[in-house]
Amino acid sequence: MTIGVSDCQILALGQTVLETEAAAVLAARTRLGPAFIGAVRLMLSMGAGARVVVMGIGKSGHVGRKIAATLASTGTPAMFVHPAEAGHGDLGMVTSCDVVLGISYSGTSDELLRAVPYFKRNGIRLIAITSQVSSPLAQAAQWVIDTSVDKEACPLGLAPTSSTTLTMALGDAIAMALLQARGFTAEMFATTHPHGALGRRLLVTVSNVMTPRENTPVSLDTETVREALVVMSHFGLGFTNVLDGEGRLVGLFTDGDLRRTLDRDLDIKTTRLAKVATQRFVSTRPSVLAVEAVELMERHKISAMPVVDDNYRLVGALNMRLLLQAGVV
Repeated sequence: MTIGVSDCQILALGQTVLETEAAAVLAARTRLGPAFIGAVRLMLSMGAGARVVVMGIGKSGHVGRKIAATLASTGTPAMFVHPAEAGHGDLGMVTSCDVVLGISYSGTSDELLRAVPYFKRNGIRLIAITSQVSSPLAQAAQWVIDTSVDKEACPLGLAPTSSTTLTMALGDAIAMALLQARGFTAEMFATTHPHGALGRRLLVTVSNVMTPRENTPVSLDTETVREALVVMSHFGLGFTNVLDGEGRLVGLFTDGDLRRTLDRDLDIKTTRLAKVATQRFVSTRPSVLAVEAVELMERHKISAMPVVDDNYRLVGALNMRLLLQAGVV
């Protein structure tokens, strides 16, 4: 059945939902106190190898999975265990070193409460996230974080909306408090996100992207421009590295140098690279972050450059195409 509704009514309802959920989050801000601090301190006290085990069922379970993922990616080892599966063997995943974060709006979820005796027998500490601070779940917990809301954003007052938004926000608040307390850095974050944009920015070095020495165009400064063109065409990097008789990198010959050579009406069959190669050039090291290499190339308005070691020996080459393929640019 479809009931006629105007665009204005749809927009108004959307705005009301956002306002209601925002009000629920802001109201909870004033309730944060010793319980929140105690919960964070308890999780900080976990020893090596311990985890925060998040449990919840229904919408609380969906939110719990997100909270566990956020904790794990920001320096607090965490996992989600489904309460219904817990009683069929998955409680074996929870050790006495762990801290359980139990989520239940009513605090009376049967599946979660059935796991409480196991927690008590094994000395497993419990933090409850619930709206009922006197509920069975709350009474079994060391700390209780209040998720009560004045009203749900659902027009029927039935679907968990404001309460789930608040629970997720509190999970984020816990994760961020732990992140700061642990001194978690952007570099640490990148290690668990190697396939993301931040991981590429903070983890990918020039050595991961560059063309190695054996696949790098090389010409001697005594060779002719024509001989260099053959090398440049074969490797397709837009330049060739120019080495002296002792194998030291003394210059580059680029597509631009070729144009300038032709403009000067020089004979490419007889003109030596030593005469026309660029001797003042930009280079980088293998250990440099790829994003820093990009910034260097943009600053000098170049599209390629050699990679050298600390003794200024050629070890590879880099260009924008390789950086684009690696997703750095």
